[in-house]
Amino acid sequence: MSRFLLLMMAVLGWSGAAHAAQVAGQWIVTVDRFGSPEYSTLNLVVADRTLGGDWDGDAVRGTIEGRSLRFTVTDRQGATYRFEAQQTPAGLIGAADYPDNNFPDRRLRFAFSARRVPDRPAGGPRIVTFAPQDYSNSFSAERAPVATLWPGDTVRTTTIDSGGIDAAGVTRALFGNPQTGPFFLAGAQQGDTIAIHIRKLTPNRDWAESLDTIVSRAIGGSLAAKAGALGKPIRWRLDRAAGYATPAQPSDGLAGYRVPLRPMLGGLALAPGFGSPPLSTGDTGRAGGNMDFPEVVAGNIVYLPVQQPGGLLYLGDAHAVQGDGETSQYALETSMDVEFRVELIKARSIAMPRVESPTELMALGQAGSLDEALRAASTGLIQWLQQDYGLTLSEAAQVLGTAVRFSVPNLAGRSVGVAARLDKSLLPAARRAEAQPARQAATNAAALSPTAAAESPGR
Repeated sequence: MSRFLLLMMAVLGWSGAAHAAQVAGQWIVTVDRFGSPEYSTLNLVVADRTLGGDWDGDAVRGTIEGRSLRFTVTDRQGATYRFEAQQTPAGLIGAADYPDNNFPDRRLRFAFSARRVPDRPAGGPRIVTFAPQDYSNSFSAERAPVATLWPGDTVRTTTIDSGGIDAAGVTRALFGNPQTGPFFLAGAQQGDTIAIHIRKLTPNRDWAESLDTIVSRAIGGSLAAKAGALGKPIRWRLDRAAGYATPAQPSDGLAGYRVPLRPMLGGLALAPGFGSPPLSTGDTGRAGGNMDFPEVVAGNIVYLPVQQPGGLLYLGDAHAVQGDGETSQYALETSMDVEFRVELIKARSIAMPRVESPTELMALGQAGSLDEALRAASTGLIQWLQQDYGLTLSEAAQVLGTAVRFSVPNLAGRSVGVAARLDKSLLPAARRAEAQPARQAATNAAALSPTAAAESPGR
């Protein structure tokens, strides 16, 4: 081989040593399963020509020869998956050999690709400023991340209102709660929980829009006929300096009416898992959505369960203020400057969204009826008390029977929400470890822990 060719290979980073260095680390794998993309996390460790690590918590064994990778994964049920790939400047490209779940004696072959998660920048947690250029009308795993975050990072960004209007009064997106994002959190895998610390929510214009209607779930039959004439848009003035909202053209009965601002995010969600379609930004699911919970405010922490690599965090549908239930269909819809910090709780899975304030625990149940939502909320709160406070079911029952409170965050969507709430001062000290910034160097070890492997889903 000529000295010139060797020099060019070194410059391009295609020497054998360079291959190994570029392969080691975390990858996001996309397997095309009959046109449906399946995303997973591949952590690779390279020792000489040997590959190790894990694929969503299951151990990887393989080899690397130049730009060629071959590795095998056996999951905890004993099923075997085989991968062959070539390393390219864009990532890994190859084929995956899967068991056929319908026929034990057959196998299926799928194309796959993988992109490497960048190494964590030096210098500790960062402040990331992101100016959205477009928005999403679904909580989807298929939308490309707008930014890569690491645990401990703080994001400063903006949202537009539910009608797609920005701070300057310009329509930027389709109506229906368009969202900013998604943000990819490095190291987040299914079975983890992301903690979103909401630091600041600041309306960035002097007006909001609402309606004068009352949703059908909140009005009795004696008034339903008269309520049919409602539904007119109402413009509100936002006095951001004084912290109040007033009707822009108040009727006689509301002359002098003003309500304190309490900025909140109506939409906050992670992408749904494989096998679930993208979630409309008008709907809710296990990992959040259009929750319209007035406690998603600055100073509180929202916990959401990870169902896709990186979590894929969306936010939007900001409200200057909202009463419980969002009974007028629209709250005071406006655009917002947002600042939040993300943390990662490894190998800790939760069943539904949780919100923690300085004084309260709040589990949010969301379902097609109030009965079902209340059942989910109380179950979620009991699980929280068992998981983080070590209470038995009997002890949790006694706490709920003496101290639980229920509120109704959302009556306006296709599903409804109920929040089960407890005063933290009544509880023993939490036994859980606080969410800690997970460093990229520790990601592989955490993902290979027995707890993480136990949370890894079958395929």
